[in-house]
Amino acid sequence: MTHAVEAALAAIEDAGIDKSEIDGVVSCPTFAGRYNRPSVIIAETLGIQPRYSTNINVSGGVGAAALNQAAAAVAGGLADVVLFATGDAMLTGLTTELALKAMSETRDQQYEVPFGIPSSNTFAMIGARHAHLYGTTAEHRAHVAVTFRNHALKMPGAQMTTPITIEDVVNSKIVTSPYRKLDCSLISDGGVAWILTTPERARAMKQKPVYFLGGGEFYTQEHLFLMEDLATTGAAQSSKLAYRMAGVTPKDIDVAGIYDCFTGVCIVVTEDLGFCKKGEGGPFVAEGNLTHGGAIPANLHGGLLSYAHIGLAGSVYHLIEVVQQLRGNAADRQVQGAEVGLFHSLGGGMSCNSTTILGTEATL
Repeated sequence: MTHAVEAALAAIEDAGIDKSEIDGVVSCPTFAGRYNRPSVIIAETLGIQPRYSTNINVSGGVGAAALNQAAAAVAGGLADVVLFATGDAMLTGLTTELALKAMSETRDQQYEVPFGIPSSNTFAMIGARHAHLYGTTAEHRAHVAVTFRNHALKMPGAQMTTPITIEDVVNSKIVTSPYRKLDCSLISDGGVAWILTTPERARAMKQKPVYFLGGGEFYTQEHLFLMEDLATTGAAQSSKLAYRMAGVTPKDIDVAGIYDCFTGVCIVVTEDLGFCKKGEGGPFVAEGNLTHGGAIPANLHGGLLSYAHIGLAGSVYHLIEVVQQLRGNAADRQVQGAEVGLFHSLGGGMSCNSTTILGTEATL
């Protein structure tokens, strides 16, 4: 819990509040530390006794789902100031074999894992299907990795800071076809935290507030063999719900955090979020649309592919980057004039999708 508590203290300092003001704590399970009630342990370590506490496990979909559910808790009066905090030590607390075993345990132990379908292979089949249907190439996927690595080069604290080329990606070691090593996200240590409250209280805090405008979630299936379309995810539905609540469209989004556990996943989800048409994601990313000057600058901190991946809540770093962009605090990563941001999380072999829309104004 060390990483989680350190992140929580940093978030409290960033907000300029006293920890006694926090009356809600949200967290999620970790891989290196198997805690049954991490939100309660975090509160105990901080020396607070919240009236609202919960732990969310929808695999990699935790990031936006936790934010959506915390917003609902505040709106419903269950808490006034909610802290989300988590941390994991997948790099130093687990061997590579144990990390892979822990992630494989998240898949069905009767119908999937015995037949060679751990978590990584579910995403590989989805990438292969998209390539078969739409002609997505290794070079298309490589553009995702190179784009996000270039972003990480400007991000303090990024795990990967060595430039890579398209050739480096397509020639790296095969891991699970069609993905090669540089198509795959990282294994990392780290902690991350945020604080959510009412608009009125947020305006009195130290930092410029960023407002929750809308959220949506969609859960399509548990088992991969029940997925209706391997090349389309529940992001199509979760994002529509979020857009409708926020009163915006994909064209209104200035900056995004898009789940990128594998390069091909990022391409599929970019389509499903409505940033380009289905099947056109490969050329879309190859044309530079996920970076500055493109249609939708995304993962400007480097993403799971180059910044860090700390497990279930690895995508929360995407949220932090979107918030920094909307605050105008992203230094030379800044998207000028960014007013509306999207944050999307995905997990469970594409089964769990959650989307949040954020803005610089409480209403648009």
